[in-house]
Amino acid sequence: MPRKSKKQQVRQLGEYLLAAFLVLVVLVLAWAVWGIAQKERIARSAVDDRKAELAVLKERKAVFEENMAELSTDRGQEATLRQNHGVAKAGEDVIIVVPPKEDELEPRLPWYKRFLGFFGIW
Repeated sequence: MPRKSKKQQVRQLGEYLLAAFLVLVVLVLAWAVWGIAQKERIARSAVDDRKAELAVLKERKAVFEENMAELSTDRGQEATLRQNHGVAKAGEDVIIVVPPKEDELEPRLPWYKRFLGFFGIW
């Protein structure tokens, strides 16, 4: 088998080095693209979060504007005072509504459950 000349060996070594360099460049570029893709994903997620936060803030703004409109009238101010601070006008009495008292008796069982309970089945 004939040996390759020194010139051919140097050329082949140069080709291998060039191929290795190009593979390294491709890997570096792939790594950079991966990093940019990750940053884009994070940015997209942050945009979605901010959109959701903006929607919540718009709802709160609508509620606040509604409350401001209510408080701009005398009737609304009076209702808010009565509701939040429990005040009454002069001459008004306080009415306390008591929930109905629940019976502490056991509910009456149907006849068949009482019959089975007699024998210890129910």
